[in-house]
Amino acid sequence: MPHFPKPFFKKARGLWYVEINRQQVNLGPDREAAFRQYHQLMMQPTERVVTTEMLPGIVDAFLEWVHKNRAADTYEWYRYRLQRLVLKYPDMKIQLLRPYHIEQWVDEFVLAQTTRRNYFRSITACLRWALKQGYIDKNPLAAIAVPSAERRDVYLVQEEFERLLTFVPDPASAELMEITYLTGCRPQELLRATVEHVDLANARWVFPQAEAKGKAAPRIIYLPARALEITRQRMESVSNGRLFRNSRGRPWTPDAVNCVFDRVQMRMGLAKMKEQGTIPTESEVSEFVPELKPTCIRKGVEFQKTTAELKHEARKKLKSRLARTIVPHYSLYVLRHSWATNALRRGVDPLTVAILMGHKDPSTLARVYQHLSHSPDHMRDQANRAAG
Repeated sequence: MPHFPKPFFKKARGLWYVEINRQQVNLGPDREAAFRQYHQLMMQPTERVVTTEMLPGIVDAFLEWVHKNRAADTYEWYRYRLQRLVLKYPDMKIQLLRPYHIEQWVDEFVLAQTTRRNYFRSITACLRWALKQGYIDKNPLAAIAVPSAERRDVYLVQEEFERLLTFVPDPASAELMEITYLTGCRPQELLRATVEHVDLANARWVFPQAEAKGKAAPRIIYLPARALEITRQRMESVSNGRLFRNSRGRPWTPDAVNCVFDRVQMRMGLAKMKEQGTIPTESEVSEFVPELKPTCIRKGVEFQKTTAELKHEARKKLKSRLARTIVPHYSLYVLRHSWATNALRRGVDPLTVAILMGHKDPSTLARVYQHLSHSPDHMRDQANRAAG
């Protein structure tokens, strides 16, 4: 009887794997994401040998190195993006990889400018590492043009943030947003916070030096009244381990948080479309139908979609696309950025803001938040304060 590969968990590494053609494929630490990826792999031809002459082999070797030598959040950052690339080009030989392959891969996703840049950065970092390690003799993407990051001009004043929360029906998701907006903490700090990090007596979280970004000094996050209240509530429901968990009681992952903001953007976009009375026209729907896959899989059997089903799918996808273009895509980083912008606008001195944000170099504020110099109201208030 032939062996059918099944995912298995390595406790020592905290990762899921599946063995295909005697090659262990890294599926990541999250069980649900690992099984989704596993099913995608099983839909591909199984007669495939993966070596370091091929893109999947280089990616897997790089991820193994990142897992051993970098923080867990850094590993997950690379794994999420590079695994998507491997699924796009499972049989790609490194020597045949070209910049246009990366352009075509990234163009498949609807991404913000900075997110698009990060997809490029993930594979360029991987190949630079492979060149240094001797896995490859030449970097095929050495000449690739990595997109620039977008300016962080999106931020929310209190009224806008409160409106954002009206589109977040899940209390567990709303807690993440409130904590970030109130403290300016980094998203990875929020997701890694545990009961052991909480110092209620001093209204703060304390990450030891070994767990802090850069490992140069302990990271301390101070909690305003509402943030402290949320922390207390979390401690009452969680006796140990991660403080913040989703509605199923599982610790949040970056992918899950991204999905939350995707759904929020969709709700906000659909609400705005309803206000404006904007819907895809029948001609737009008819033009889009030929781009859809004409068949679907139901209980393992392939069926031909009816004309009505294709039009319904086209209408739904067009509404989704439009909804995502008319409202911003928020994130925990946008909320952290908003905290810093609001603090500077309220007159908190830049050095204190930098310390509270955990910046090693206070000059980061001058680079990232220089857009405040273009606000006449803010600069006029500061000029009046300076004049006494």
